[in-house]
Amino acid sequence: MNSNIRQNEVLKRTEDHIKELFEGEGSGHDWWHIFRVRNLALKISELEGGNRFTIEMAALLHDLDDWKLQTDNHTSRARTWLEQMDVEKAQQEKILQVISEVSFKGAEVETAATSTEAKIVQDADRLDAIGAIGIARTFAYGGNKNRLMYDPSIPPVMHNSFDDYKKSTAPTINHFYEKLLLLKERLNTSAALQIANERHIFMETFLDRFFGEWNGEI
Repeated sequence: MNSNIRQNEVLKRTEDHIKELFEGEGSGHDWWHIFRVRNLALKISELEGGNRFTIEMAALLHDLDDWKLQTDNHTSRARTWLEQMDVEKAQQEKILQVISEVSFKGAEVETAATSTEAKIVQDADRLDAIGAIGIARTFAYGGNKNRLMYDPSIPPVMHNSFDDYKKSTAPTINHFYEKLLLLKERLNTSAALQIANERHIFMETFLDRFFGEWNGEI
C-alpha cells in the first residue's frame, strides 16, 4: 500500500478513536480541544515545517495519557494504539517523544521541546490554553475539579517541581498567574507567537475586568 494512503488511513482511524473517547469529557480536555490543537499544529507546520504525520498523530494522541485525566499511569494508551495501528517502530518513538514534551509542568520547571515537531505541537496546545477559549477551559477544569473560583487569601505559587504543580488545588484564578500568562513568552515558533499576542491581551483585559467587578469598582 502507498505510504501516504496508509498514513491517511491511520490518521482517520486515530481521529475516530480519539473522538469516541473524548467526546463527552467535561474538563476542557474534550474532543474539540484536541481538534483545535491538531488544526493549529498543522497551520503552524505550514510555516515552520516538520513531519506532518508525526505532528498530526502527536496532536491527536497528546491527551490520551495526560496525568490530569488518567488514574493508571503504568500503561501508555498512546503506545498501545500506535502498536495496534502497526505504525513503524521508529515513527512510534518520534510520536511518543513529541507527546512527552507537550505538557506544562510548573512555572519554574523546564519544558524544552527538542524537535521541530515537538515545538509545534507544544505551541498548539499552549495556544488553546490562552485567549477566550483558554479562559473558558480554565473555568471548566476548575469546576470539574470542584475548585474555588477565587480566594484572595490564597496567593499564586510559582511551582518549582512537577509534583508540586500536580498536587495544587488552588483557585482557578491563580492558574492564570501560575501558567496561562506565562505561556506567550514560552512559545517556540514565530507563527505561534503571532497568534498568541492578541489572546494574551484578551486574558489581561479579562482579569482587569474580573478584579474590577470583584472589588466593586465596575
